[in-house]
Amino acid sequence: MEHSIQSNSNGKLVRLSGRMTFADFDGFQKLIALFQEARGKRFEFDLSEVDYIDSSALGMILLARDAANSNGVDLSLTGAKGQVKRIMDVTKFNQAMN
Repeated sequence: MEHSIQSNSNGKLVRLSGRMTFADFDGFQKLIALFQEARGKRFEFDLSEVDYIDSSALGMILLARDAANSNGVDLSLTGAKGQVKRIMDVTKFNQAMN
């Protein structure tokens, strides 16, 4: 998984790309750590360039949701398509994000 971060006055846009698997756990934890300094801000994870996601990556996103909630950060997921959208639809993942 690759990522880039853009800051704006409302928070941060995190563009993720490539494959999201358990191998990305440590790097993803570093992204989640940014929530601690972003209280009251918005984080958007743009998944439009993610072409594969496995169940452990879904778990990592749930960890991000919990960390965001704990730190008063508004977290949203956008742009899922293809296999990523299908797995999120099948698992009713959007409901878990609320």
